[in-house]
Amino acid sequence: MKKCLAVLFFSIYLSCAFAGEKYLFSAKKAVKDKKSVQFNECTAQELADRMKCGWNLGNTLDANGCAGLDSELSWGQPHTTKEMIDAIAAAGFKTIRIPCSWANHFVDSNYTIDSAWMKRVKQIVDWAIEDGLYVILNDHHDNYERENLIPHCKGYYPSSLNYNESMLFVKNVWAQIALAFNKGYDEHLIFEVLNEPRLRGHSHEWWYNQGCTVCKDGATNLNKLNQLAVNTIRASGKNNANRFIMVTGLAASINSYQADESWKLPNDSAEGKLMVSVHLYTPYTFAMENPGATVFEEKHAAELEYNFTWLNEHFVSKGIPVIIGEYGATNKNNLDERVKWFSYFVGESHKYGMVTCLWDNGDPKADNTFEEKFGFFNRKNLNWYFPEIIDTIVEKSEAK
Repeated sequence: MKKCLAVLFFSIYLSCAFAGEKYLFSAKKAVKDKKSVQFNECTAQELADRMKCGWNLGNTLDANGCAGLDSELSWGQPHTTKEMIDAIAAAGFKTIRIPCSWANHFVDSNYTIDSAWMKRVKQIVDWAIEDGLYVILNDHHDNYERENLIPHCKGYYPSSLNYNESMLFVKNVWAQIALAFNKGYDEHLIFEVLNEPRLRGHSHEWWYNQGCTVCKDGATNLNKLNQLAVNTIRASGKNNANRFIMVTGLAASINSYQADESWKLPNDSAEGKLMVSVHLYTPYTFAMENPGATVFEEKHAAELEYNFTWLNEHFVSKGIPVIIGEYGATNKNNLDERVKWFSYFVGESHKYGMVTCLWDNGDPKADNTFEEKFGFFNRKNLNWYFPEIIDTIVEKSEAK
């Protein structure tokens, strides 16, 4: 009898919380936030100023090669522990971005997320907040891999062809995240709607082309998905009615913002609670290309400064903070030059009030060189492969 009443009350809560919206996921299996804390009001830029610099728990909860709790290990990372999170905070980082995939954790055809998975995500988020960190929680690797029609429950794709399936995915996933993380979480928890939403498999997957009708269609449908996610989060009420939300352009590329006016910031019932998310591995030749450039030159600094200035002019100066959710320079056996790059990148972006979140894919062979060598934190030994870089990041983010 008590169990039946509990289910009944939860069903009433669910329908009230989302103001009549219809969802497919199982209310019985959804994880509900049972805590309660006060949400402290501040402006978006005030929050960004407190977030300063961050670190990504990459290739971990975002791993999507398998289902179940062991997916956390499937890309070669160890189980995340409280000691790891403590070490991130102790190093001087103020923010942690927790990339998280969801499509591989559905337990039915109605987009119901495995409760064990949601509880594991909550555990790691809670450890970070206990350490005073600001936490960015997102939907990471759920962008379907091809332009074809998406199979049911396999993610989203920003196109007219796939809008209906994408809409159901985004709506049901964010409704469940909003149930699990709500009144028990204050402004220290930030939602990031979608990570690098893009036209996977298309020739312009990473680079927006103004003359490409597929790109324009992608931007239009991404606008709709961003708006849907914001509406879903707000409809859950309580602290989520005012939670800060990060929204992203195609591929999280600054080019998709600069190209034309196809991408739009969502309308929001909460005033001044939106932030822009962008990823900057810039200049590509130094930060990612194999072999590319190994020396940080003045022309590289000029390219960075142009991007920072543009982001400031179009967003920061208008009261919309910019969160650089991912950035970094791959190891090319050029530590001194990388330190120069990090010093300039963090120092200059910080002058404009931007937040920088270091991408760390936990590569255990971080001493190898070139492409995708973004290992910075040794998660087994709890120390840093390149302490000079970490010290530079923290120092520059704290500079006045």
